[in-house]
Amino acid sequence: FFSFEYAGITPDIVCLSKSLGAGLPFSINLIKPDVDQWLPGQHTGTFRGNNLAFIAGTAVLSYWQPDNKFEEYILKRGMIIETRLKKMIKRFDSTNFSCRGRGMIWGLDVVNGETAKDIIDHAFKAGLLIESSGTDDQVLKIMAALTIDIKTLEEGLNILENAIESVI
Repeated sequence: FFSFEYAGITPDIVCLSKSLGAGLPFSINLIKPDVDQWLPGQHTGTFRGNNLAFIAGTAVLSYWQPDNKFEEYILKRGMIIETRLKKMIKRFDSTNFSCRGRGMIWGLDVVNGETAKDIIDHAFKAGLLIESSGTDDQVLKIMAALTIDIKTLEEGLNILENAIESVI
């Protein structure tokens, strides 16, 4: 469920937000009872107490059932992303591109920010929204919706590959 589990880490506090609210402002802190110092009503803020976001968060969490089907669904899509990115790196082998990630969150390091910006512009013109990060904004962030169907995922990866080809 959490990326830190692969590292063998057991945190005292875990902050969840962003996708948990399905696009609405929403966050949760998971706190071990032995370190929880909050009294009822003390922990407030803008991202807590939004009724619509509570409903959205409940709907998002309903995908995780004891049968692990949603986790398998995510793993399958994550493997598709990883495989496609590695094929792109191999295809454009003279570029020194690299990728890293887990599950459905991946980064494609295209070495410099200008290259990333050009790829982003080409992808946008073809209908794909993608952003970058990194010290020089050189890492393209691949973060598809957890509920994306394979056809749409493949279409987005095709647009990305075509954008890279146009720039390279």
